[in-house]
Amino acid sequence: MPITFHRFRRRFEGTELNFVDMATERLYTGSLGKPRNPKDQEISTMANSPQAKKRALQAAKRNAVNKSRLSRIRTFIRKVEESAASGDGQAAAEALRQAQPEIMRGVAKGVLHRNTAKRKISRLAKMVKATAQATA
Repeated sequence: MPITFHRFRRRFEGTELNFVDMATERLYTGSLGKPRNPKDQEISTMANSPQAKKRALQAAKRNAVNKSRLSRIRTFIRKVEESAASGDGQAAAEALRQAQPEIMRGVAKGVLHRNTAKRKISRLAKMVKATAQATA
């Protein structure tokens, strides 16, 4: 059974989920939707010690940040591919200029491997060059 780490105590009443903040004793009511804060999500782990629980929380936070960063990189790559597919060489070149630093930032943050990033940039540049030659 997953363990939930947060400072709220859950009370299920009907279809709504009520949170009681243990620090302020305030009651928060919300739907049974997806939690936005990594501390409020369920973490499947066998963490028993306080340090292991903290590390599990940190891993969940880091996972959320990395997922967001990777999604942002994919968006920049998709913009380059779409502008190249539409045949607009200028827009493709501009999109590539914006995508390159974002991809390399992913390498610096540890989301992408260096060689993977270079391969992606190389293939995008090749695509943009072919688009520019076709329109010229």
